[in-house]
Parts: sequence; structure tokens; C-alpha cells
Amino acid sequence: MSSENKFSISKAPKPVGLYPHARRAGNLLFLSGVGPRISGSSQNDTVVPGLSIDENKNFVDFDFESQCRSVFENVRLILKECDSDWDQLIDVTVFLVNMKRDFNLYNKIYAEYFKDNQPCRTTVEISSLPTPIAIELKCIATIK
Repeated sequence: MSSENKFSISKAPKPVGLYPHARRAGNLLFLSGVGPRISGSSQNDTVVPGLSIDENKNFVDFDFESQCRSVFENVRLILKECDSDWDQLIDVTVFLVNMKRDFNLYNKIYAEYFKDNQPCRTTVEISSLPTPIAIELKCIATIK
């Protein structure tokens, strides 16, 4: 696969490893895991909406709704930059670090964003993510 099939989006949060934001295969676009970090932040300077941590890296403030909305906007941004769109999502895998605490709110916000386009979806709980975030999405979309 040539480099023109790999997408690194300057407006999106920087990946926390050596991988592109997305790769194209035929008319499909595969997004790497997308979290709610704010663009311009890196793994060493993590800015997460709704999250404040103290000097010992303990949570001081946590707002899961802000993280949900931010991750959806990051996905939307990457799709747009890759000649795709929100309504072209066909599959979404959701990783939550606390299913009991966050699933109901996640489901409510998800219904707002996906009321028109309803891609296939899988939601799983995992013990942690590589940065102090509570949600990450892995997506597949078609390309225009």
C-alpha cells in the first residue's frame, strides 16, 4: 500500500505511537483508535476535555460527556480530511474503561450523533487506554 493511502491529519490529536490516523483500502477507510484528546496535545502533554489531574496524576475532575463529544468531533474531523463523512461510517467499535459508570450516558450521546446514520456498533470495556481517557473509537467508513 502506497503512502498516499495513509492519512496523518495535522488538525487531529497526534497519535501516541507510530501509526497514521487512517488508511484507505479500496473504497474503505479504516481509522486508528481515536480518543477525545484535544488537537495539538501529545502523549506527554495530554489535554483531555473534562479531565483535571493533580501532580500525582489522580483525577480531580472528570466529565465523561465532554470526552464523548470530543471523541465524536475528532472522528468527524479525520473523516472529513480523508474525503469521507459522518454519514459514511459503517462500523464503530467503542472502548470504555468503565462500562457500569459510563455506558448509559454514552448510549444517550451516541443516539444524538447517530440518529440518522446507524453504523454497526460493538462496545467493550477495557482496563485502560494509553492516555488518561475513558473512551476510544475504532471506525470503518466508506470514501466518497
